[in-house]
Amino acid sequence: MFERNIEKELKRWLDDKYRKPLVLRGARQVGKTTVITRFARNFDNFLPVNLDRKEVREIFESFDDVKKLLPVLFLYCNTPKKEGKTLLFIDEIQNSPHAVSLLRYFYEDLPEVHLIAAGSLLETALDKHISLPVGRVEYRALHPCSFTEFLRATGESRFVEPILEGTLPTAFHNELSQLFTTFSLIGGMPEAVARYAKNRDITSLKNVYNQLINAYKNDIEKYAENRIQAAVIHYILGEGWTFSGETITLGGFGGSPYKARETGEAFRTLQKAMLLDLVYPITSVKMPAISELKRAPKLFWLDAGLVNYAAKIRKEYLVNSDLMDAWRGKAAEQIAYQELKALSFEVGEKLNFWARAARGSCAETDFVYIFDGAIFPIEVKSGHNAHLKSLHQFMNESPQRVGIRFWTGKFSIDEVKAINGRTFRLLNLPLYMIAALPTILAKNV
Repeated sequence: MFERNIEKELKRWLDDKYRKPLVLRGARQVGKTTVITRFARNFDNFLPVNLDRKEVREIFESFDDVKKLLPVLFLYCNTPKKEGKTLLFIDEIQNSPHAVSLLRYFYEDLPEVHLIAAGSLLETALDKHISLPVGRVEYRALHPCSFTEFLRATGESRFVEPILEGTLPTAFHNELSQLFTTFSLIGGMPEAVARYAKNRDITSLKNVYNQLINAYKNDIEKYAENRIQAAVIHYILGEGWTFSGETITLGGFGGSPYKARETGEAFRTLQKAMLLDLVYPITSVKMPAISELKRAPKLFWLDAGLVNYAAKIRKEYLVNSDLMDAWRGKAAEQIAYQELKALSFEVGEKLNFWARAARGSCAETDFVYIFDGAIFPIEVKSGHNAHLKSLHQFMNESPQRVGIRFWTGKFSIDEVKAINGRTFRLLNLPLYMIAALPTILAKNV
């Protein structure tokens, strides 16, 4: 059990006098239960209940009054009540719509009880047969482990604060680059990270990935609404990993016989389950950043380690000294997506890339990042600044003066001329410093 970044966010929730019951959302096996178990150390009373158990569902469904329910939960958990703070953790809450409906009454009638709910299939149950009480709960998202969490897990925590503060000396560049390449290969699924931290054996992790992917496949009947959607989801979970980082076409995806409507529904279902993400372009360089849903999206998966295993590209990490060269550069884009996603715990926080609206133009940046009311272009590329043609095109049209490049070189800031002759600052961030992006932007905008 190693420290996760969301624990600081949970402590802010704990201290918030306007706190509401918290729903922790995230894909299967990203560590929700483990995080809450660690967080429970901040409480005098901890009541963990799992609605997978029939007897627990029967308890919840026997009560409409949460004040009467609470003593029964203490009895069920065999926990003598102590003076002080109480944390009630309801796992697999999607198994009882009645338990979901009780969340509002905990907020209204028992605000002194700290309540967190989660569920491995909660995302797919929402909007089907359960509805979370509007205005009575709040949400946080848990993602796979980020690089800073990987460093803590593997005994390299001394690097975390210098990275986050943007003050890491370049003397450690080679060491951090190697650690980040290892992280990019392993990915951020907590079980894989924990096992590697213990044994330092990458080859032994294939069973972890295999079990995770099979668990996702076994959930198909829970994800799918009908037989056709089940078949499409099965195809995506079998073949879709190799398209990570690519712009995809929904109709006939991956050479399949499925229509755009069928494939789109399947992708949206898997996106709700937080197993993958369809990242759409924006065409404006100014706020608001509006996703162009009629354009083709890029496909990214929840975790690089799963992608590397399922797409059978793990050996490429061994033969390429530069992460940018692995898997046609898509490996770097997938892990960059993952690190950008980990910057926020907000549910529904979307990523985009930029594509120029002009007819016939092929200019597009790999990502954009919204900060301080402005849109910043991101390219994931090595090489000379002149090769960043799409970023230059963005900066040529943008009113702001900072562009971002993730690469495998050292941290630096260049003064660069755009196509129209205006200058802008190019922030060259090593991939291992993506976690510092908000801090570095705050210093340079």
